[in-house]
Amino acid sequence: MIKTDILIIGAGPTGLFTVFEAGLLKLKCHLIDALPQPGGQCSEIYPKKPIYDIPAFPEVLAGDLVNNLMEQIKAFEPGFTLGERAQTIDKLDDGTFIVTTNKGTKHHAPVVAIAGGLGSFEPRKPPIANIANFEDKGVEYIIRDPELYRDKKVVIAGGGDSALDWSIFLADVASEVTLVHRRNEFRGALDSVDRVKELKDIGKINLITPAEIDQVNGNEKLESVLIRKNNEASEEILLEVDHFIPLFGLSPKLGPIADWGLEIEKNAIKVNNSLDYQTNIPGIYAIGDVNTYPGKLKLILCGFHEATLMCQSAYQRIFPDKKYVMKYTTVGGVTGFDGTKKEAPKAVVKAIN
Repeated sequence: MIKTDILIIGAGPTGLFTVFEAGLLKLKCHLIDALPQPGGQCSEIYPKKPIYDIPAFPEVLAGDLVNNLMEQIKAFEPGFTLGERAQTIDKLDDGTFIVTTNKGTKHHAPVVAIAGGLGSFEPRKPPIANIANFEDKGVEYIIRDPELYRDKKVVIAGGGDSALDWSIFLADVASEVTLVHRRNEFRGALDSVDRVKELKDIGKINLITPAEIDQVNGNEKLESVLIRKNNEASEEILLEVDHFIPLFGLSPKLGPIADWGLEIEKNAIKVNNSLDYQTNIPGIYAIGDVNTYPGKLKLILCGFHEATLMCQSAYQRIFPDKKYVMKYTTVGGVTGFDGTKKEAPKAVVKAIN
């Protein structure tokens, strides 16, 4: 039986930052994740994708963000159960919980924080008859290593942020990038749309809209795609390619968590965002992309904020008779970042009632 103060389900950025905020309150954390390494989607799906909305980082690769978070929490020595999925949860008479994984590993904690991101997921595949024949032979649904596309001819399909961002990124990697979208309008960030149009104007991206990929062709591997334009003539374009990357998003599933008696809305867990991101079951919180509430934004920085407030509520739940004092890290310092204790005057202390 693994015992801890806060059991975190999900070791993505939000789950990892929870360890830091809990550590400042002297609370121990243990994390469960079905993936074999920490980092969630940032490690598994797009480690080389740049992220632009992390404060103080004009640009940071997703994999580097995870590495920095792991370095930040090292001093607090969290435990990890990796490669196992949280399967069942049982609430004991004293209000604590036992969470058991699909491999039978049991975890005991007074607080459970679900930080499972989008949950388990699989890519949405386009309805092309023979596309499965070319999976991992030129058709990829997830970009893990951009170097795979170095000096290659690449076609990307999609109209969201991933399609736009990767088209922009690969414009400096691939020999040829073609972006195909079934509409003239895009769903992604306006500045990304503008950047794609700028790259089109200087010949670094071929932009074909409104259009769809109708066929994929080849022998041992992908050799060409047939693009059908959505116009009156249904014009066809046969394009030689090395890689076709459909980026139509992920189909998320909560998995076993959906059967835990939590209040679910549109495949997300409803929480009380006016206080502490607690679910309808006292002692179980949901933070990051896995939760929902009025005005919810699925951003990493929002998950960080939710984790901070959740940890303060968790402290009060674990120690209901204690009045804790939160010290600013610039005042009290943090032990262990470089093997030393960073000290500072203790003049500025804020008491939280």
